[in-house]
Amino acid sequence: MANDFPALIGSRICHDLISPLGAISNGLELLEMSGIAMTPEMSLITDSVKDANARIRFFRVAFGSAGAGQMIALREIRSILDDVHGRTKVDWQADADMTRAEAKLAFLLILCLESSMPRGGTITLRRDETTWRFYAKGDRMAPKPSLWALAAAIQPSPQGDPEDEVSPGDVHFALAGHAAEAAGARPAALLGDALIEVSF
Repeated sequence: MANDFPALIGSRICHDLISPLGAISNGLELLEMSGIAMTPEMSLITDSVKDANARIRFFRVAFGSAGAGQMIALREIRSILDDVHGRTKVDWQADADMTRAEAKLAFLLILCLESSMPRGGTITLRRDETTWRFYAKGDRMAPKPSLWALAAAIQPSPQGDPEDEVSPGDVHFALAGHAAEAAGARPAALLGDALIEVSF
């Protein structure tokens, strides 16, 4: 099987960033133990490092390599999602360990849903024995059919070539499509301005 170089690059970047962020976290803990006052500036640095660590862990799953048969524990997934803070809350209701390929696709679809929710909201994920279901609710949602066509089958189909509109900020839509193909999944999306439903 050919190497997935974009995923390998994602894994390498996340791996190399985790170490210095961990060192900064350790340094901040030592400063706190030394009795230094927790000023607003120190609190801002501490919170920023925690957020950066959480995003790197999230990106490592979403953009990193997912080898055949590799598993990821439910507790790790929930730990990652609990640490990520933003305008969108993720309610992960799937209750079992899963393959890293499944988790990769799920995390990429979370990013796709977040991009469609400029004012934030709630993303609920459920999984039964055969099907994943995502429900995203928020105010003034703005899904772009041309981008969603890269990640899932949608109706009606947009005109033109969706890849013509992909920017660096939207690359997760294209990657979700590739991850779905690699996992043998066929996501379908129902797009609305108050609710988006995705299943595979």
